[in-house]
Amino acid sequence: MTTTVASTHPTLVLRDDLDQERQQLYLESRCLAIDTETMGLKTRRDRLCLVQMCNENGVITLVQIRNMPAPRLQTVLESERVEKIAHFARFDMAAIRHWLGMDLRPVFCTKIASRLTRTFTDRHGLKDLAAELLGVEMNKEQQSSDWAAERLTDKQIAYASADVIHLVALKERLEWLLEREGRLELARACMGFLRHRAALDLAGWEEEDIFAHH
Repeated sequence: MTTTVASTHPTLVLRDDLDQERQQLYLESRCLAIDTETMGLKTRRDRLCLVQMCNENGVITLVQIRNMPAPRLQTVLESERVEKIAHFARFDMAAIRHWLGMDLRPVFCTKIASRLTRTFTDRHGLKDLAAELLGVEMNKEQQSSDWAAERLTDKQIAYASADVIHLVALKERLEWLLEREGRLELARACMGFLRHRAALDLAGWEEEDIFAHH
């Protein structure tokens, strides 16, 4: 039975990079929920402001992106040993690649998993998934706010933390649904292609489906 993770750890806000303690903790984790906050939705225009992460034990870190490089963050995001979980991973992968020069891998995308299993609805947002699959109501009030601010507000920190704290439990629930529907291998293939989909977005094919007949 899937249970949600309630974090008993205070959210740590860092600038520019992980500290050595969090780097080591995350490298030893089984999985890591990832999300990003940007100045807008156009990846090449709107800069990356925040990378938030949470492991299976509910340890949350927010890294405010000011200067590059971020070598400790890179070792974690590119570690093949730690599975990354993201909702609409395509966007996060493109932002991280464009602004930090890092490849997020390996990745499980909860939005792809939802589309492959919850075919009875077109509601695949994180808020919808949390409510239906976990019974958790998420507050999206801070979704549009100034993430480039020098100091994050308490509401922004709470919002950014909430966006990652439920992803591990959602992944477990959605993986069970994928197995039930016989679509787990298909999902894995789709998620394996995500790095190429993000590369296509950055190369100018973000709106065009190159696989379409017309």
